[in-house]
Amino acid sequence: MPSGALNEKPRVSDYMTRDVATVAPDDTVAEVARRIGESDDAHTGFPVTNGRRVEGFVTARDLLLADDNDPMFKVMVEDIIVAHPEMKITEAARVILRSGIQRLPVVDDAGNLVGIISNADVVRSQIERATPSKVRKLMETLTSIHGVDTAEERRTVSLSALTPTQSRVYTDELEGRSYELENGLAEPLVVIDNRGELLLADGHHRVKAADRLGIEEMDAYVIVLAERVELGMAETARKEDLETVDDIEEVDYAHHPLVETTERLQDE
Repeated sequence: MPSGALNEKPRVSDYMTRDVATVAPDDTVAEVARRIGESDDAHTGFPVTNGRRVEGFVTARDLLLADDNDPMFKVMVEDIIVAHPEMKITEAARVILRSGIQRLPVVDDAGNLVGIISNADVVRSQIERATPSKVRKLMETLTSIHGVDTAEERRTVSLSALTPTQSRVYTDELEGRSYELENGLAEPLVVIDNRGELLLADGHHRVKAADRLGIEEMDAYVIVLAERVELGMAETARKEDLETVDDIEEVDYAHHPLVETTERLQDE
């Protein structure tokens, strides 16, 4: 988990990418365009640096409007918005949303590049803050109903070790979850460790999408029970013969109960 703990306000430094691809002021348009074309990452632009000091930023759009031999110092935008590593992530989010900028260079007090923060990083930060709220509520519910002490851990869990507690997922939703997984935006799973039995409490669409993509492990908040208890969701899993991710049925949205009800009403 990022260093911004549950009760702290996360900073840009908690979510920024520290290994940043940059270009030099003397690099030409042709050279930078070639780098973009050969890169596996979807680069929309690069900080222009002299050593570690940021001198500007160049976007793919800037390259399209320039000659192949033009150097970056001629093409780049010099008056750019930057973030500081100690800036609150919520403030960085406002800057990104209001300016329409997709990536903000992060500089220290001396103006040296220390990272970059993207709109995807901002989305991820909000996901990180939403999931703990679910976890706390579930922990309180477990203690209230079963009188069991609970503890929270952050783990990487093997999908093959999980017991599902939901029998079906909807195909159209899997597309969205796949996109999130491929772009590092997936919300962590919520798992209950009932003395070694790992019950998936939240994230069935995510694990099914991950299984499609060949992903074997995922990030999870794990609620550890101090003693084994008989949980209703475990009984549901047993009754519906849910043992592995493969047992979760994919259902086309056209067969969703609400859609069928609406169609019946229209027919009537």
